[in-house]
Amino acid sequence: MLGLLTLNYRSLSAWQLATVPFPAEEFERLKHSGVTVIHPAVGFVSGDIRASSIDDLARWNRFIAAHPDRFLRVDDVADLEYAKASGRIGIILGLQNSAHFETPGDVDLFHKIGQRISQLTYNDNRLGGGSHSPQSGLSPYGAEIVARMNRAGMGVDVSHCSDRTTLDAIEASAQPVLVTHSNCRALVPGSRRCKTDEAIQRMAARGGVMGVTLVRGFVNGAGTATMEHFLRHIDHIVALAGVEHVGLGTDVDQLGRDRGGASRLDLEGANYARKVYEVTEGLVRRNYSSSSIEAILGGNFRRVLKQIWTHA
Repeated sequence: MLGLLTLNYRSLSAWQLATVPFPAEEFERLKHSGVTVIHPAVGFVSGDIRASSIDDLARWNRFIAAHPDRFLRVDDVADLEYAKASGRIGIILGLQNSAHFETPGDVDLFHKIGQRISQLTYNDNRLGGGSHSPQSGLSPYGAEIVARMNRAGMGVDVSHCSDRTTLDAIEASAQPVLVTHSNCRALVPGSRRCKTDEAIQRMAARGGVMGVTLVRGFVNGAGTATMEHFLRHIDHIVALAGVEHVGLGTDVDQLGRDRGGASRLDLEGANYARKVYEVTEGLVRRNYSSSSIEAILGGNFRRVLKQIWTHA
């Protein structure tokens, strides 16, 4: 529920603008990854955020329309199955900052052009606080936007939100709230981007689902970080809230985040092109049932998106 076609944004822009053909090998890599739907959201935090957000969605719409045999824009829950059945990759359009909602009416406008999920804050904005401002809560305007998103059938995402804004949004929303890409702070105490046990339990109590990331710093704060450390986050959410409330929000593409140099963002030993298979194998080793594994790999997010999207 945060999955990326590529982290090479220069290449992505060229493919979207058709200045460079989209390579067949890129599609084949994605097809063989086990992923059938991605939510490739980014966050605009400076300049004309509204205009940049409109342009981003327009680029995705243009790209999908140019490759109708390979990609399908996901507008409703039926498209999740249709993408897989037709051999295409479904793309759920979203954004990681809701500052582009300059008026409540903008929620409806962006929904019309395809947006189906919106993260309330990337950093602090007029809706509420980002993860580095833990006590900044949801503003009255933020609550108004949440209500408008509920009516429009747009998913409310709190992945980057502050502790207070996360809890406030869960309380304010008439629909389940999503954490599309985060991890458990109980396992990585130093990370404000990870969610507290209280937030996870409250999210689950209202029917929400949390996607767990494969980003090294959120999986283990120091030292070794492997797929086993990632699986502990799934175990923790299951123990806290039940298997119905956890999914995948890997926050990576098929190559991982490390592109050479000194960066250490990937898990040791992980094959990112086969990450879904490695996660599945790990869950089997942990004696999760087939039905629980299906739920974690997509069934839980499918359930909650159906509720959010068909409510409107």
